[in-house]
Amino acid sequence: MTDHSVMHSTFSLERSYDASTDLVFAAWADSKAKARWFAGPAAEHGLDFRVGGREWVRGNQADGPTLILESVYRDIVDGARVVYSSTLSAGETLVTVSVTTVEFSPDGDGSRLLLTESAAFLDGHEQPSLRKQGTASWLDALGAELKKESSA
Repeated sequence: MTDHSVMHSTFSLERSYDASTDLVFAAWADSKAKARWFAGPAAEHGLDFRVGGREWVRGNQADGPTLILESVYRDIVDGARVVYSSTLSAGETLVTVSVTTVEFSPDGDGSRLLLTESAAFLDGHEQPSLRKQGTASWLDALGAELKKESSA
């Protein structure tokens, strides 16, 4: 018999960007832009950015199974909010199930982004601290992407 466990965790991350709210929101909505900062060059990525639409990322780990992130967009308010539910699998093993809300708002000449995620971490396959660290890394990558776009 296999032991099963669930660890629940919620975290929020906030970022300020020197780009308009419209530009930051567009970086989430545009498939090519999002692939650059979210998926990275070595992963496969697909995005259908609409309510009911799906996003997926498939990438290989150096010494582990393929990671597969699948999301469904539940709510989109243009320029203001995105809500999606996601699963993360390592090979055939379901690792996490989560709900994420991303809020966009003006902040002076730039914008503020607030991301809140609530997740169920299944059977000890991933730790909340690693998820928070990984999410923070791709929000930083979004910032780098926005800087590249503004200097282009």
